[in-house]
Amino acid sequence: MLATVYSATVEGIHGRRIDIEVDMTQGLPGMTIVGLPDAAVSEAKERMRLALRNADVELPNKRFVLNLAPAEVKKIGTSFDLPMAVAILTSLEYISVSLEERIIVGELALDGTVRPAHGILPIAAFAKNNGFKEIYVPAENAEEAALVNGIDVYPVHSLSEIVKHLTGEAPIKPHPTRTVDGTFSTSDHLDMALIQGQAAAKRALEIAAAGGHNVLMSGPPGSGKTLLARTFTTILPPMDEDEVLEVSQLYSVAGQLSAERPLITERPFRAPHHTASSSSLIGGGSNPTPGEISLSHRGVLFLDEFPEFQREVLESLRQPLEDRIVHVSRVRNSVTYPADFMLLASQNPCPCGYLRDPDTNCVCTQAQITRYSNKISGPLLDRVDMVIAVERVKTEELVQNGTQQTQAESSERIRERVIQARERQADRFREHEIRSNSEMELKDVRTFCVLDEETQTMLKGAVERMQLSARAYNRVLKLARTIADLEGAEDIALSHVAEALQYRGQQEG
Repeated sequence: MLATVYSATVEGIHGRRIDIEVDMTQGLPGMTIVGLPDAAVSEAKERMRLALRNADVELPNKRFVLNLAPAEVKKIGTSFDLPMAVAILTSLEYISVSLEERIIVGELALDGTVRPAHGILPIAAFAKNNGFKEIYVPAENAEEAALVNGIDVYPVHSLSEIVKHLTGEAPIKPHPTRTVDGTFSTSDHLDMALIQGQAAAKRALEIAAAGGHNVLMSGPPGSGKTLLARTFTTILPPMDEDEVLEVSQLYSVAGQLSAERPLITERPFRAPHHTASSSSLIGGGSNPTPGEISLSHRGVLFLDEFPEFQREVLESLRQPLEDRIVHVSRVRNSVTYPADFMLLASQNPCPCGYLRDPDTNCVCTQAQITRYSNKISGPLLDRVDMVIAVERVKTEELVQNGTQQTQAESSERIRERVIQARERQADRFREHEIRSNSEMELKDVRTFCVLDEETQTMLKGAVERMQLSARAYNRVLKLARTIADLEGAEDIALSHVAEALQYRGQQEG
């Protein structure tokens, strides 16, 4: 008997339906899987055979042909085990109920238990949006799938359990729907109040957080660059519901969600080591998966020791920084992942770290300094909005009593100003698909970054003197718009542009 069961796979962060067709034919007993399966799918034959036997199902001496359609789509992973086994049982008439409105996903163990799979959240969203009424997922993935409203989620522990459910012998209770209530947490284990001094650096990071700008911190070892970076997420605004679901889908595809953590509620902070490869940063592999820049989506990608990364790895950031998406192309597969992240990088001013330090002599030669600085190309540096000089904290600021330490401004207070600035941007861009000033295109800059004559004259002179590129010019305007938003100013003033040029001036210097 010919039988069809519906499953799904993930392309990028979107689901795609896979039809599993099974029929029995004459010939040598066995199973054949066609439809461009990878090795993991082909190996499912042995997993299914033993799982069915342990579910007290003896296969007849027939040849089973399983076709996974559409045939031109590469079938990757082990999540087709359970739907293929159900299809075989339907073909054998163990199951007679209609499966047309059901999606089934899951990996089988040899004893018939169902193991968790990747990408359940986008698959559940796909099932709901395409008219399916029910989705059967591994029990460990049920919390994740239940985030999608409008579809019944059935947690499956074993092959026997789903068979008894479909035959009506022992129905499975749908998993309770999980609501996304819109109140999302921010990390509180670090606080800007714990960092002594560094008022200029904190001010710059506040501007960056308010407008979503990219930042490069430069300073000697021990000046606090890494600590500033680690506390940066504490001043970012909480994610809204759309952002939480979008980020959670990426982590689902990457297999980084669990029953204990079915939802990403904090803005991501990713800090790959400087030995990271291009594939780990950008994404890819033989079976493409999201890289660090996509896992930083709506959050922060922190690259410590920026010049120590391989040059080709850094250069691979140029397109995602500009387009906010990344295309991963392979011979048989091409996927697109979102990559709307804030780049936060840190570096020493020279290999030894003490160039122009008033207390410690630099031991680097001019050739070493030049070679070190040239590791970061001009086009990549052009995509950085702000360069912050982080000086070492003075001893009198570092060694203080408890009363004086409480005077440092907390992350909560800074975050309040950041949120207010973001709200002004949301109101300004309510008719545009823009969330922050850094996302403005050229036409938006011309519309929302209008300068008076005096400010325009000053900026023109600065552009000529500093030899800024057209991209750098527009980034200065975006930065000035953010500074104005923090002050609650409707128009960009000369002081806002002057402060924005200071950060660009440090870069050019």
